[in-house]
Amino acid sequence: MLSYSPEGLYFQTQIKITTVESLEETKKFSINELSQFDGKDGRAAYVGYKGKVYDVTESSQWTDGEHLGHMAGQNLTDEMDVAPHSEEVMERMKVVGVLA
Repeated sequence: MLSYSPEGLYFQTQIKITTVESLEETKKFSINELSQFDGKDGRAAYVGYKGKVYDVTESSQWTDGEHLGHMAGQNLTDEMDVAPHSEEVMERMKVVGVLA
């Protein structure tokens, strides 16, 4: 867009600033790859939910890759339907990738 002021004619444009994190390629996890992040023997604990992969390693609700009978390293989308909490719980977790 062109604008005029007493100092002269100016061209204005919009620039989208993108963070370095968003420039990195999103990690895609197959179900087999996800299963390797089971929280056992010091491994990270990841779970799949609605196409995203979340890191639950540091959650106090997950111990050794287990939470109320649910195991890390799996896609838990269907299990959330019977969970005693809402899906907002997942929004507190760090997204580390997507399910392929």
